[in-house]
Parts: sequence; C-alpha cells; structure tokens
Amino acid sequence: MHPVAVYDTNVLISGMIWGGVPYDCLRLAQGNKVAGLTCDEILDEFFEKLTAKFNFPVPQTEKIVEDLLRFLQRVEIPGELKGAAPDADDDMVLECAVVGGATHIVTGNMKHLLPIRSYQGILIVTPADFLAQFRY
Repeated sequence: MHPVAVYDTNVLISGMIWGGVPYDCLRLAQGNKVAGLTCDEILDEFFEKLTAKFNFPVPQTEKIVEDLLRFLQRVEIPGELKGAAPDADDDMVLECAVVGGATHIVTGNMKHLLPIRSYQGILIVTPADFLAQFRY
C-alpha cells in the first residue's frame, strides 16, 4: 500500500522555513515516494502564519504555496468534522486525512494531535517517525 500523508501546518512551516526532518518528509512527497495531501483550510492557516507570525511578504508566501501544490494533492473537506481533536483548529487536519484516504498524519503537535496516535485507522506520527518508516 502506497503511503498517503497529510502534513499539518507546523510541519509545512518547519519544512519550508528551517529544513531538517520536516523538509525531508516533504521531499518524500515531492519525490513521489509517498502521496501528500492538503486542503484549503491547512493552506490558509499556513499562509496566515507565514505572513502574520513570520512576516513573510505575501508574494513570497503565495509562491511557497504554489510550490507546495506541485507535489501535494488538494482535497476538499466539507468542514463537518467537529470535536474529534482536543483543539478544534486541528479537526481540519483529521478531516483532510479522512476525506483524502490518508494512511498518516505527520505532525509535531505534541499537545493535541500526537496523543491521539490514531484516528479512524490513520496513524498520527512525528516527522522523525514518518521519515524513519519511509525513507528508502
């Protein structure tokens, strides 16, 4: 079975700004070793954090989103999943994974997502664990 991953916002930001293990996880999708998924809601949060929190210029952020969409498949989520995650902001990540048929959610969110460990058969893992499993 080909792995299908949703990368949450913190992994996207870490991978695109600082590199390291989160970047290597994104490279797995870029190299078609895994299928990567995202949704407008995750991309909107990513865009907002890059521009507001990290002061990235809008044109540069738009280019980064464009680059991500070259190797991440965008799925449309209905926004119906509520209360599945301890933090309501994380429901979109779970819903994206369910709608897109993901096998994994890759996150650094130790407070809200990682403690769940699995949701409807979708494994919730750290970037390091994901990379260890699929780097080949």
